[in-house]
Amino acid sequence: MDDYLAGLDRAMKKMPANRESKERFVIPSAKVFYEGKTTVLENFGAIADTLNRDPEHLMKYLLQEMGTAGKIEGQRGIFQGKFGETAIARQIESYFEEYVVCTECRLPDTHLIKSDRVLTLKCDACGAHRPVRKRKATTAVQKDVIEEGETYELRIESVGNKGDGIAKVDKYLIFVPSAIKGEIVRAKIKKISGTLAFAEVVERKGKVS
Repeated sequence: MDDYLAGLDRAMKKMPANRESKERFVIPSAKVFYEGKTTVLENFGAIADTLNRDPEHLMKYLLQEMGTAGKIEGQRGIFQGKFGETAIARQIESYFEEYVVCTECRLPDTHLIKSDRVLTLKCDACGAHRPVRKRKATTAVQKDVIEEGETYELRIESVGNKGDGIAKVDKYLIFVPSAIKGEIVRAKIKKISGTLAFAEVVERKGKVS
């Protein structure tokens, strides 16, 4: 009985470490800004590193799911078209569920192996393995859309009659109080009315000439 209790005590001591491992694993929030007609995922490289996956594999997945073209440029991911942070984050989460996390123990300590042309996810923590399904591209991601409550990095292109900075994202004119021409800000969209949007500054990134 003493041996059993001692063994049980050792097992219980190991359990918090697993819970902490789950809590420590956090996918970096997508940091997005726009350059012309493209969307730049500024911390693409950091996200791929956190997921411990080949950046090319992650990029291929995102391009397929988002239905667009793009490329990796240093630590950044470049996508043709306009995509919001929420839309990109949703696809990264889907990638995590399909290609990273173990469905048995919910830990990210996994790697991908290919055997007889079948891609399999193998867990180094619990030993479980499962085939990775071939996914069809979805149409869930909408292009050229901004959303209320979301935060975007904006370049202030002009100043309105009332002194508000004005940024443009596709068809939208975004009014940002206290922002000045040439400034780059991160701003939260408070209201959208037709093609007009109203935002508030949450971070000032600097000014460009």
